[in-house]
Amino acid sequence: MAASGDTYTITLNKAHLEWGTHRHTNSRGQIYGEGYIPIPAQYARSYSIHNSNHNQTGLGFNEFNCTSTDGYFNDTVKAAGCSSKGSIYAKNLEGSGNLQAFGKWFSQINAKVGDSIEVTWTSSTDIKIRHY
Repeated sequence: MAASGDTYTITLNKAHLEWGTHRHTNSRGQIYGEGYIPIPAQYARSYSIHNSNHNQTGLGFNEFNCTSTDGYFNDTVKAAGCSSKGSIYAKNLEGSGNLQAFGKWFSQINAKVGDSIEVTWTSSTDIKIRHY
């Protein structure tokens, strides 16, 4: 389980900013405004960031209160997805029940390809995100 002080930084690419429309599968129709923050596999494993395949789910396990340093984002996020079928390690953060949560924030802050997002756990249940 991720703990206070655990942090990582990613560089945004087009798929993160346009998840609902920039896709490599036809598994569903296009949905504008979706976005996500990836979790690099090394951090998912070392910080024990689990998805719903893990035996414990909910706040502090695969869901977190998330706020941004700019004050525009304040929502519950979920650690989800996996890189291989059945894996318990998450590969991205997404709005819990709202895949447009990060897309809205990306739009508000004018995020673009090449920008960085820092993700920091401030407790086992809380995350702070910073755009730069």
